[in-house]
Amino acid sequence: MNDRVAPPAQSSPARERLWDRYRDEALADRLSSMPWNGALDTMLCHRSVRSYLDQPLAPGLLELIVAAAQSAPTTSNLQAWSVIAVQDKARKARLAGYAANQKHIHDAPLLLLFVADLARLHRISEERGYPGAGLSYIEAFIFGVADASFAAQNTVVAAESLGLGCCFIGAMRNQPQAVADELALPDESMVVFGMTIGYPDPAIATAVKPRLPQGVVLHHERYSPPQKADIAVYDERMADFRVEQEMRMIDWTEQMARRVKDEAALTGRHVLKQFLQDRGLILK
Repeated sequence: MNDRVAPPAQSSPARERLWDRYRDEALADRLSSMPWNGALDTMLCHRSVRSYLDQPLAPGLLELIVAAAQSAPTTSNLQAWSVIAVQDKARKARLAGYAANQKHIHDAPLLLLFVADLARLHRISEERGYPGAGLSYIEAFIFGVADASFAAQNTVVAAESLGLGCCFIGAMRNQPQAVADELALPDESMVVFGMTIGYPDPAIATAVKPRLPQGVVLHHERYSPPQKADIAVYDERMADFRVEQEMRMIDWTEQMARRVKDEAALTGRHVLKQFLQDRGLILK
């Protein structure tokens, strides 16, 4: 792998992190004088890690990370999520087979499956003598997915602050019924995504991937369509990143357009609506 292009000399840790994330010297200069701390450093250093040492997590780390996950915000304190920790190699292999057979699912010592879990709330409602009819509306599915997502993001920050590496696995939605069967999920629940966690292999460096310019995602007062020039700048920055990382060359815009171009591009996830309805989710 080629060395990454370094930011200009006399760079503070804050400036270097900001430059890595955006490759925008003006933004890095402007924000580097802002207050800086370990939490910001951890978050701006995030990168997906797909190469792990053959080393289990230290005892207690899983529970500590879950404590951080449960400290995330949750809709009306409903806590409509669960997480399933998978360490058994055979089960990981089967789950990998349902998720494009990604090698890091096999290799990571820990695989977490984040579940939008309305089943628990339905049980609680029925035990109190209520029908739980509100769980049949799309709002309930949204807050289940949101709660699982909030918890997962806290998980990433906690794990990375402890020297671990992580990678989200959206492909756990490729074959949702097979995944649900493997995990014995009840109706009114589904895996939103997985996450591999482990100690990064130091022999395989993973660079911070640039993100879209803030002008594309940050809107003031009202939404404004992104400027083509800003997107073009990002294509250029991603091209530089791909050269440095010896990756296949393709424009980010072309890659994203292909990712959503048709049903086949969804890699099996076009069945999700029917899957959710069959499991008692999103009825109204």
